[in-house]
Amino acid sequence: MEMTVQLTIDCSDPQRMVTFWAEALGYVPEPPPGGHATWRAYWAAVGVSEAELPAGAGDIPESIIDPAVGGSRVWFQQVPEPKVAKNRWHFDLKVGGGRDVPLDVRTQRVKATVERLVKAGATVLRIKDEPDMGLYAAAMQDPEGNEFDVV
Repeated sequence: MEMTVQLTIDCSDPQRMVTFWAEALGYVPEPPPGGHATWRAYWAAVGVSEAELPAGAGDIPESIIDPAVGGSRVWFQQVPEPKVAKNRWHFDLKVGGGRDVPLDVRTQRVKATVERLVKAGATVLRIKDEPDMGLYAAAMQDPEGNEFDVV
């Protein structure tokens, strides 16, 4: 049996999250299935009622995909309630290259990614600078406050 994995993230502003996480992960917004101008048009064609769709839902993509077709689909599902507690999951964006790469090189890679993601709307929570342990990483939050690490 074939299985694929989709990560569904509850949020208040799917379009903002698509823009941010596409940038963060190197993904692209997922186009609607063939023959449909929008996801909303696709959902209507498969029988999803207007009552089930929030205003604006599906007018632009609310999911992102790996352009290399190797990663999981990420769907940003609009929900009415705000985030109120720490995540029980998070992304680790592993940009450093692992422990075989010199710490100074890993540090520069992490710093460059942190700078790029701050420009895209992320917030730095704390920097983990522990050269005795061979570690340089950043704990961050996306535009809706979901935690993730850059290592």
